[in-house]
Amino acid sequence: MRQSQLFTKTSKQTPKDEVSTNAQLLIKAGFIHKELAGAYSYLPLGLRVLNKINNIIREEMNIIGGQEIFLTSLQNPELWKRTDRWSDEIVDNWFKTRLKNDTELGLAFTHEEPLANLMKNHINSYKDLPCYPYQIQTKFRNELRSKSGIMRCREFLMKDLYSFSRTQEEHDNFYESTKPAYLKIFERCGLGDKTFITFASGGVFSKYSHEFQTLTESGEDIIYLDREKKIAVNKEVYTDEILASLELNKDNLEEVKAVEVGNIFTLGTKYSEPLGLNYNDKDSKQQTVIMGSYGIGPGRVMGTIAEVHNDENGLIWPEEVAPFDIHLVSLCKEESDVKKADELYTKLTSEGKDVLYDDRNTSAGAKFADSDLIGIPVRYVISPKTLEQGSVEVKKRDQEESELVKL
Repeated sequence: MRQSQLFTKTSKQTPKDEVSTNAQLLIKAGFIHKELAGAYSYLPLGLRVLNKINNIIREEMNIIGGQEIFLTSLQNPELWKRTDRWSDEIVDNWFKTRLKNDTELGLAFTHEEPLANLMKNHINSYKDLPCYPYQIQTKFRNELRSKSGIMRCREFLMKDLYSFSRTQEEHDNFYESTKPAYLKIFERCGLGDKTFITFASGGVFSKYSHEFQTLTESGEDIIYLDREKKIAVNKEVYTDEILASLELNKDNLEEVKAVEVGNIFTLGTKYSEPLGLNYNDKDSKQQTVIMGSYGIGPGRVMGTIAEVHNDENGLIWPEEVAPFDIHLVSLCKEESDVKKADELYTKLTSEGKDVLYDDRNTSAGAKFADSDLIGIPVRYVISPKTLEQGSVEVKKRDQEESELVKL
């Protein structure tokens, strides 16, 4: 992409109504646009990052047997009434609306009920199980407050995978397989060294659930971390009994702030039983399907990356999620030099490199400032000075030093 054709612009001003680092940087750099509190539009640069995160998630979910689907946002209240989750007194974050004929509908905040109901069309026998459908789809949650940029939104993308198993053992085996898959996702997104499996409340479903918490001072959660064992406990379940069951020593735990970037839950028969999701076993006896749910917020991951990977000059994207591989900055003015810069751009793209080419007619200082703010991992600078030496100046975004590389 030529930067002269990129319709979005960077800004020198920090948005006054944003307190979170991720929103400040992403808005200034032209990645997102705030529509209203808790709702953000993704601009070309931001969408490229979001799509790369989504694709990493897809790859790792497919490896463990996931099958991608896409469900509706509009929800039938009757399904949710069967599981006692339609009432605002029980679920306080519904967005609800009405059709022209006054029929009430909801906008999904999760999808256990509709998917369990859908799977009745496809699960009859033990031979139909196990099954692991997932989606990356827009969710709506009527949050009381939304002040953490794209890390806490009222409208947001979620990757939600649901497991359907024959037995508890079969469920447990898949549940455990999602842990390394999730850690691989966060590692590929550049959060691997700061993200830890964290024991949390399982609510009514099970003794524990597991969160994936990334260390950052902007985090809303307090966790107690054993760095050597690489596990943590959420403050909400931090008791002597829990520590004993996990064989954790208080003296080895560090109190830190973190943001939840993913979670996994055992659901049991909480939703399959009231919705009538059953199967016939080998003896033709009817059994209830065992369920689990596994969530990641791609936008929240993107916001967390922005919180963790930045400096005073702007964003520093990890390679796998960066909007482009290379930021080619041309300081050429003469026609012959401009031609050489264009040739380099063409050569790089023909070799499969994803390049943002700053061919704008503006000052070197403005170009470098924008390059630092946007945060592409590698910057190539081509100028009359480098061309005299038949070279291009190469600088990594997270390093001070640069080097001349022969064209």
